[in-house]
Amino acid sequence: MHRVSSPTFSPLYRQIKGLLLDSLRRGEWRPGESIPSEVDLAGRFHVSQGTVRKAIDELAAENLLLRRQGKGTFVATHGEPQVRFRFLRLAPDSGEEVAPDRQLIDFRRTRAPQEVARALGLRSGDAAVMLKRLLVFDGDPVVLEDVWLPGSLFKGLTAQAITEHRGALYNLFETDFGTRMVRAEERLKAVAADAASAKLLGVASGHALLQVERLSFTYGDKPVEWRRGLYKTDHHFYRSELG
Repeated sequence: MHRVSSPTFSPLYRQIKGLLLDSLRRGEWRPGESIPSEVDLAGRFHVSQGTVRKAIDELAAENLLLRRQGKGTFVATHGEPQVRFRFLRLAPDSGEEVAPDRQLIDFRRTRAPQEVARALGLRSGDAAVMLKRLLVFDGDPVVLEDVWLPGSLFKGLTAQAITEHRGALYNLFETDFGTRMVRAEERLKAVAADAASAKLLGVASGHALLQVERLSFTYGDKPVEWRRGLYKTDHHFYRSELG
């Protein structure tokens, strides 16, 4: 017997989900703004309200939309308390989440090195923005990270804007530049602190650190940020959700 291939079937609610994602990608509804009601969307797409609701449920589960009781459905933002630590997976041993202080160490516009260009889909030498910063928890420097961004997407980004912003860096990206991080891939590796990173993190050279490389994507699986962080895990652990 020969296996016969057949066209892939996509449930109707998944098709509606795709249309909603297209609207988000095009910026029809910006972060923090409300989207049309389920009734209005059902009329727009000529489907039942239940089909729209199921599509919105999936987008809400993926932290792309946010339901507010009695107010409607909104485009989620990184400023929301419930998603504040979504991409920062480090937590203190006590289990109590604490928002870190952020200290900008370096900021420059430069050419993307080969590794960064490859990750972000740029040509080697394309314009890029690089920033280095420390995340400090209760006075203790815990994370030292280098962040790289495509220069074309963040032309107006300045060191002053980063320093004056109170909150997650991703919140600044979505409010000021219309670029929302919707998912990320990470690679973890144990490394030893070199002299420069050891000094900034307040440890001895050779101290054990956790290196976390992250590639973040916006809508349409477009990579828009690459970062490498060195995590001091003496009093913190890295958490991960499976399934």
